[in-house]
Amino acid sequence: MYSVCSVGTPPEKISSLQNPRVKQLVKLRDRRPRDVAGVFMVEGYRQIRRALEKDVTLQELYFCPDWFLGENETALIAQAKESGALLIELSKDAFAKVAYRERPDGLLALAPQWRNTLDDLKLSTEPFLLVVEAIEKPGNLGTILRSADAAGCDGVIVCDPVTDIFNPNVVRASTGVLFSVPLVVAESEQVHEWLKSKNIRTVATTPAAEKLYTETDLRGSMAVIMGSEQYGLSDFWLQNADAPVRIPMAGQADSLNVAMATIITLFEAVRQRDQ
Repeated sequence: MYSVCSVGTPPEKISSLQNPRVKQLVKLRDRRPRDVAGVFMVEGYRQIRRALEKDVTLQELYFCPDWFLGENETALIAQAKESGALLIELSKDAFAKVAYRERPDGLLALAPQWRNTLDDLKLSTEPFLLVVEAIEKPGNLGTILRSADAAGCDGVIVCDPVTDIFNPNVVRASTGVLFSVPLVVAESEQVHEWLKSKNIRTVATTPAAEKLYTETDLRGSMAVIMGSEQYGLSDFWLQNADAPVRIPMAGQADSLNVAMATIITLFEAVRQRDQ
């Protein structure tokens, strides 16, 4: 059980659902209040732990022992306090009010938003990048970030975003790798010119391509380009990509979920690059 003695001065405790902090946390589920405040919500033990591992300065950490699932929360709370986070304890009802998850685990933090540029990306000798265009569903974007992290991508570039990269569902679905995968938001034309300037080849996935992704050289300096769930890639990328490829479809479905298609393509690239 959590003890306030374990982290020094007892934190503020809030039980009222009408408390201004509780109301503000509820508002931060929406993008505009997040952007105005310059923060976003990080909910969950694993996500907060990964933020702290990457030296992200959490502004506030809200916790509720009644919702804890394990025995490691106390150490995480102490680590957050040591890194500069303001600790605030919520009652069970107050935490349920602000939590994004159906079954919360009693930990929720506020982290500062950031804005990386293309030139902030630290590229390896043979860069391996993922570019996604107009991804609509936060859960898909979070899963895509997880996949890019697992595949060892140098970074993820989000073109013409439909969903906010700081949406709570993006953070949740990424399991916190949002903090470890270099992430840039930019316009497609700008990204295309930047990739050309770096001599990075573009491989675009489209059902209309003649060549299979397994028959295409995915080694060397390369960026995989993935399109939106509903419409796929825009004409801009289809016309300007160096190599269009397709994933074979044997059944009646004409496309895969974009997160699944991303995983398949990235790990074919991993297989080739490891040979």
